[in-house]
Amino acid sequence: MASVALPLALLVVLVASGPVAARPSKEKPTALIFGTVWDPDSRPVYGVKVKIRRADEKKYRWELYSDHRGEFAQRVPAGKADYVITADLKGLKSPPGKHLQPVPEVTIHIEDEERADVGLHLIW
Repeated sequence: MASVALPLALLVVLVASGPVAARPSKEKPTALIFGTVWDPDSRPVYGVKVKIRRADEKKYRWELYSDHRGEFAQRVPAGKADYVITADLKGLKSPPGKHLQPVPEVTIHIEDEERADVGLHLIW
């Protein structure tokens, strides 16, 4: 009796759960901001803090660091919005005799679920 009950219970669980593809996703749609931080000699820069905020907000919502290829990526909510991106140069070392200038803010526009690419170019 027990040998019949276990497979029957397993069959009931599988039928009740339905196919995996038919389940609605609980994830909200997102867009991707992907960028690279470049030094004044057009080489990628590792370890630069990148800050991102919505253009209609004053406080930066996301902070992340560039990787060994100078790249960074941040998912943001999908939908029409402008985002402001900047690099924080605090703690970043410059070659002797050269000093990095503050990076101007870059504004990008997101329409929907898409990828937006941006480059942050540091200047002496």
